Amino acid sequence: MQQKGKVTAMAKSLTYHDQENIENTKRLREVIRDLPPFCTDFFHGIEPRTSARTRLAYGYDLKTFFEYLQKENPVIAKKALRDLPISVLDEITLPDLEEYMEYLKCYSTGSREDVTNTERGIMRKVSSLKSFYNFFYRRESIRTNPAELVQLPKIHEKEIIRLEVDEVARFLDEVECGEHMTERQKLFHEKTKIRDLAMMTLMLGTGIRVSECVGINLDDVDFHNGGIRIHRKGGKEVIIYFGMEVEDALRDYMDERAGITPEPGHENALFLSLQNKRINVRSVENMVKKYARIVTPLKKITPHKLRSTYGTNLYRETGDIYLVADVLGHADVNTTKKHYAALEDERRRSARNKVRLRREDD
Repeated sequence: MQQKGKVTAMAKSLTYHDQENIENTKRLREVIRDLPPFCTDFFHGIEPRTSARTRLAYGYDLKTFFEYLQKENPVIAKKALRDLPISVLDEITLPDLEEYMEYLKCYSTGSREDVTNTERGIMRKVSSLKSFYNFFYRRESIRTNPAELVQLPKIHEKEIIRLEVDEVARFLDEVECGEHMTERQKLFHEKTKIRDLAMMTLMLGTGIRVSECVGINLDDVDFHNGGIRIHRKGGKEVIIYFGMEVEDALRDYMDERAGITPEPGHENALFLSLQNKRINVRSVENMVKKYARIVTPLKKITPHKLRSTYGTNLYRETGDIYLVADVLGHADVNTTKKHYAALEDERRRSARNKVRLRREDD
């Protein structure tokens, strides 16, 4: 009983980011159990400079690669993955890896049929493989590095989808009133509308990521200074400031939240599910999809699109791409410039008549 109390107290003290790291570490251990033993050296080697989420993504990518080898390579097919020595990496050639890239476009696994990857998905998996090979090649554990010769697929930039100004207003109106919902949806909406409005207003009014939003604790909100403490990718702690619209929506929800008794271990969570547990990312994704489908059915709106909407509005109002990069938490301003290139061009066009060379009466 005393031990259980200690575990509960520990769970209370951990941030959402810490808990996510623990869960991702556990998942990675499960993945590593099915990989060749030498893969463990790779994960230990990259641990100091990567997050648990990044390492887990590497784990899934490497699992896909070795399962492909076992399926397509007749020599490796005869062996269990756990029995493969590191020398197997030297037996793989550039054509083998190019065939693997083709395989990634569409394949099946034991649990899923017709798994597909976009250009970005293929690039990520091949990038993981490059890092994997580079690690062992630098340590002189292998003689060859065919992954270094693989050309990454060309990425075709997609048009950025975002909500227009009038769509933002109609989106929030629908979250608040649920006027165009089915009768069944309205019954559910009555229980969640104050929470949903607080979350959607917060995301549209600050540009925070969905993972940052669900990770907010009660003591992260500072109404006196108008700020919220969040944990960025990699665990960096920052303060994001909000305006009056966000404050009003948050105060309404905090009043409701005060009357809810959370489940053990979720006492500090700001946003709760109907089960009185910290709401998860998937639930918020479904929430955004539900409201957006009513307001703008032809646009595929996700939480990330709400973030893009905020970035667009902030850039239009300020014209400061460095401010947008800072508020959105982009490590490299070039990432921001890439996303808002069309708006940059729009601003350059608007500048053409700003400077007058001669007055009209001249």
